[in-house]
Amino acid sequence: MKNFFLAIVFGLFIFVMWGCSKKQNELCVYSIIHEEETKALTDLFTEKTGIPVLFLRASTGELVNRVIAEKNDPQADILLGGATNYHIQANKAGALESYTSPLAESVPYFARSADDTYTGFCVLSLGIGINKGRFEKLFPEVPLPKTWDDLLNPVFKGEIVLTNPVASSTAYLFVQNQLQRLGMEKGWEYLLNLVPNVGQFPDSGSAPAKLLGTGEYAIGVSYLHAVAKYASDGFDLVAIAPPQSVGDVDCISIMKNAKHLKEAQSFVDFMLSKEAQELMSSIDFTVPVNPDAVAAKGAIPVSELDLIEYDIEKATAQKEEVLSKWTKNVE
Repeated sequence: MKNFFLAIVFGLFIFVMWGCSKKQNELCVYSIIHEEETKALTDLFTEKTGIPVLFLRASTGELVNRVIAEKNDPQADILLGGATNYHIQANKAGALESYTSPLAESVPYFARSADDTYTGFCVLSLGIGINKGRFEKLFPEVPLPKTWDDLLNPVFKGEIVLTNPVASSTAYLFVQNQLQRLGMEKGWEYLLNLVPNVGQFPDSGSAPAKLLGTGEYAIGVSYLHAVAKYASDGFDLVAIAPPQSVGDVDCISIMKNAKHLKEAQSFVDFMLSKEAQELMSSIDFTVPVNPDAVAAKGAIPVSELDLIEYDIEKATAQKEEVLSKWTKNVE
């Protein structure tokens, strides 16, 4: 009975919260990026345009599923953040609106969809995070892992944190990184050999950097910018960019049938601006796609990354099959 009551309260909260969809001029955003960045960006947008914003922050899987389920009557106008393949998934479900921003011309080709239903606003790359103090204490004779294959060292059993690819776009990108760099058969062999070394599979892509920062694990698979951010805050972390990694972009999309289309288009323009991307980089150390924007000091530039030619369409097409196999063999 208590759980039933809480479910009703939560449902009413969501209903009231997203009543904004009926208010004139109020933009509603589903945000996959962190709450701190979302608030800073939406506050600046409101300051510059006068358009009020209400946002809901949740995990990638939850929000993409919401976007698809609500495509005929969207309860938000914008999907902010999330790797490219998730926006492709929403687009194939007919849930996104095409919009060509005046600022999109300067965006690299890999950060735009062919039909302009999604556009990238910052570059992301996977890497290895190390809690230096814990690592040196536990493995005094072992060199820091520099490659993905180094993570298979059995001495690391239980000391790696990797997010759950069923819930997290970060972890699914990691899974595809291994499948595409090694091939399907050897890629799965790698992943299944890695599993015993993983001590935890949290759902949130931000969890590994946090757990490294608090010293609960020695090694984590994370976006490099997340590790760099914690290192800049004084945590004893090292960010390592392994060769043959995957790079992607955080994207923004407008919902099909958005109730505040004009405001949503203005927000896309804002997210592609130099000012917005420098603000975001200053908070989370991501690398801007706008060539005029300067990344925060400490962010690892794209020029220092060794990236494979990542096939986004393949990753999207294989997603259901790959996640089903993951669930069957790992969970």
